[in-house]
Amino acid sequence: MTPTGPCNAPDVVDVVALGESMVTFLPSRPGRLADVPSFERGIGGAESNVACVLAAAGHSTRWVSAVGADGFGDHLVEEIGSYGVDVASVRRDPTRPTGIYFRTAGDRAGDTHEVAYYRAGSAASAMSAGTVDAAAVRSGRVLHLSGITAALSPDCLGLMRELTARRPGRPLVSFDVNHRPGLWRDTDAPAVLRDLARGADLVFVGQDEAWGAHRPEAVRAALPEPEVLVVKQGAAGATVFERRDVTFVPAPRVDVVAAVGAGDAFAAGFLSATLRALPVRDRLRHGHLMAAAALTVPGDLAAPPARDHADRLVALDDAAWGRLRLGPGWTEESQRADEEVRTP
Repeated sequence: MTPTGPCNAPDVVDVVALGESMVTFLPSRPGRLADVPSFERGIGGAESNVACVLAAAGHSTRWVSAVGADGFGDHLVEEIGSYGVDVASVRRDPTRPTGIYFRTAGDRAGDTHEVAYYRAGSAASAMSAGTVDAAAVRSGRVLHLSGITAALSPDCLGLMRELTARRPGRPLVSFDVNHRPGLWRDTDAPAVLRDLARGADLVFVGQDEAWGAHRPEAVRAALPEPEVLVVKQGAAGATVFERRDVTFVPAPRVDVVAAVGAGDAFAAGFLSATLRALPVRDRLRHGHLMAAAALTVPGDLAAPPARDHADRLVALDDAAWGRLRLGPGWTEESQRADEEVRTP
């Protein structure tokens, strides 16, 4: 599958990402939120994470969202823009605040992990089909969305239903299910997310969030409509269903620093390779490498490996790929190695 889009439009970009970003407060040390004495400010948002990683990897990206007309909104727009993401279509809301959240240092999947969201009534939660820049949303070869947006408000859910409706001439719609149970209240989240995913062209879903299905084939049976379905299987790897073809690629071994941001990075790597029209095995391997970059740093965002270096790793035979092990600093080493190769 290769994305197509309005390539003659003057403002076309590779990927438009729509969704809420928040200012993230990362703990200065491990422990309960009640015990952590100080926090370091960062940024967090599934869709903007994807846009930032893709921009750092050399793609043109645009972020469509809303933030408050406040200092936190200023920080988000400036920080995301610093990655090379076009932020001109981000709406500044004078009456609603920018969302923020605090989290502990532990693994998100662990029992002791805590997240405290302060996003109710945020500027992004007021997004709707009538408030977002429709031209900007349609200006990408790919439109990347996630299920997080659908959970923010009825208006946001309506917007997501509008954007995932199958219509002629729309961009390739990429949808990361991103089921966050803590964001959903009285709505049947699995049914809503499944319906949204059915309208997308490319879907990312974790095996642990796939409507009770425990095998990739069962996930595909529950979601036959998307042309490409990527089932993420944690440290084991990922399986892609594309038409009648099924491809599994194991993930490399990774010395994990923090288990955050890997899903967004994986999506960015897969989308990058999709934009380059690479074969499905290579798309999966690029996704794994981007995820490994995120897993080997403390925060949500990591510098991607140099493209030439990533391409060489992706081209390894199966045995060499299986021996690959990546630890902290491996992306910086790849950047230095490629600079030495280019230096006469």
